[in-house]
Amino acid sequence: MARLENQVVLITGCSSGIGKALAREFARQGHRVLATARSPESLEDLKGEKIRTARLDVTDPASIESVVKGAMNLVGPIDIVVNNAGYALIGPVAELDLDELRTQLETNVVGVVAVTQAVVPQMVERGNGRIVNIGSVSGVTATPFSGAYCASKAAVHLISDAIRMELAPFGIRVITVQPGAVESRFGERAGRGVERFREGSLYSQVFDSIEARAGASQVGSMPAADFAHLLVGAVTDPSPPAIFRAGKHSVRLPAMARLPARIRDRIFSRRFGLDRIST
Repeated sequence: MARLENQVVLITGCSSGIGKALAREFARQGHRVLATARSPESLEDLKGEKIRTARLDVTDPASIESVVKGAMNLVGPIDIVVNNAGYALIGPVAELDLDELRTQLETNVVGVVAVTQAVVPQMVERGNGRIVNIGSVSGVTATPFSGAYCASKAAVHLISDAIRMELAPFGIRVITVQPGAVESRFGERAGRGVERFREGSLYSQVFDSIEARAGASQVGSMPAADFAHLLVGAVTDPSPPAIFRAGKHSVRLPAMARLPARIRDRIFSRRFGLDRIST
């Protein structure tokens, strides 16, 4: 069977990184793309590349409904949706602001479900479609100071497993993407709130490790364009994989999940300075 051609693709979180690279790669391969983000100005550079753009906030039901309905007029019925919108809340779980934690889960998890629910009816009506959920290897193996983010991506993985089975009878394929380190502005946003842990925190002694965790995904990262090329190939394959991994640490971190917990804890405690804390 030949690869899928001339698909209508809706992508969330296209302001930078993986989302923006996917919009360009799908368009380059001849698909009709609707790239979205909360800030329309972040999409300006995509215009003129045969890509339509729209504002979409995945935490706002009205915004989702408007974009999904409007897609018909802009590009046509949605064949593929890529749930990419998300960010990382960095910091020790014991000291996270609970409202910020709720926002993390609302964006990274509930947003995925909300967009999926909005596109499923039209896919069921046609008897085909593909839902691509961007998780992370951080959702396979938790690391210190990123517990909220790791939990959100683990939730994405498990919800994706469930809907993959639930939607299969209707001809809809679900692909869970678990990137390793891929170039983006991920670290820039993740690092915005960590300064609060520099002083007065239980972890002030290892603030450098908290700060480093915020930018860890960008060290030696795979170019987003290379990642997008691989992923678009997998998504448009006649038999797409249930789970797709690529990027630095996309093999190593999942392998560490299979280690005994005491060994894994020891490795990460040293890596993130927890063994340096004196009480």
